[in-house]
Amino acid sequence: MNIAFFLLPKSDVIHIHEDATIRQVLEKMEFHRYTAVPIVNEEGEYVGTVTEGDLLWHLKNTSGLSLDTAHHYSLKDVPLRMNNKPVRIDADMEHLILLSKSQNFVPVTDDRNRFIGIVRRSDIIDYCAQFIRTGLT
Repeated sequence: MNIAFFLLPKSDVIHIHEDATIRQVLEKMEFHRYTAVPIVNEEGEYVGTVTEGDLLWHLKNTSGLSLDTAHHYSLKDVPLRMNNKPVRIDADMEHLILLSKSQNFVPVTDDRNRFIGIVRRSDIIDYCAQFIRTGLT
């Protein structure tokens, strides 16, 4: 099975630029009700995933940082505790399934390391469940 079949394209994925402020990240996550968002750099490459926890701990541990001053602080300064590993679009399904065990979504990159979208864990589970059902009949 081709990973592209499961791909939610970048144009449909809520993501954030690494030069965003903490306030911008918080507002985007709150608006879309997401707990984690992919980060891309100026060249469009995937650089990591920011989570609510990353922002919370940074807020707690940074003197002077508050919700009122968050627009003065950069996302680049936030330590990312979760390492959502990406896959290339030509990776095999086994690799995708193994990564999805510990990630809610798997970022997908092209052959130039550009972020092109994500594969959601729920879609992988649906695929595996369908595979099991058809294999048991």
